[in-house]
Amino acid sequence: MRGKFITFEGIDGAGKSSHVEWLAEHLRARGHTVLLTREPGGTSLGEKLRELLLNEPMHLETETLLMFAARREHLAQRIEPALERGEWVICDRFSDATWAYQGGGRGLDKAKFLALEHWVHEHLQPDLTLLFDLPLEIARERIVLANRVLDKFEQERADFHHRVRQAYLERAQANPSRIRTIAAEKTIGEIRKQLEVVFSTIC
Repeated sequence: MRGKFITFEGIDGAGKSSHVEWLAEHLRARGHTVLLTREPGGTSLGEKLRELLLNEPMHLETETLLMFAARREHLAQRIEPALERGEWVICDRFSDATWAYQGGGRGLDKAKFLALEHWVHEHLQPDLTLLFDLPLEIARERIVLANRVLDKFEQERADFHHRVRQAYLERAQANPSRIRTIAAEKTIGEIRKQLEVVFSTIC
């Protein structure tokens, strides 16, 4: 029996990463085998590309092509085999992030994104995407409080992150059966209650 593919999405500072491990343990407690992974990354090659993508300036189309190259390797080496084994895959970001960051944030032509998505994973979309959404001001405050070295996306101006958020919300509106929006400005306990409600319908 094929496993389930779950993705986490949201603007930088939305706090989604703090819930990824919790969800993995939540599912394991219910008897599921879980693969926890991330994008860009997830494979040896993908992690090398991640370093370039998060830190090196490059042309928008180069950035997008490298994102999808890392994704193709990730799918072939880890995601698709795990799903075929019946495992649940939880991935921190997937193609919705490319739609939001390269498309919404940087202005990539939508037709180019759709062509790459069709080529790289025509027959595979997440079974469920959790979109952690919150006001941009709160997200920026969280990034400042984290007091760490910022990657090139986190260093972008507020208008960039506003466009990213809007692109995510538009994508969610166009895919309501797949993308569930989580009110990420809530407390950790309140957010996890939201997650439990969502997963009670599919576990």
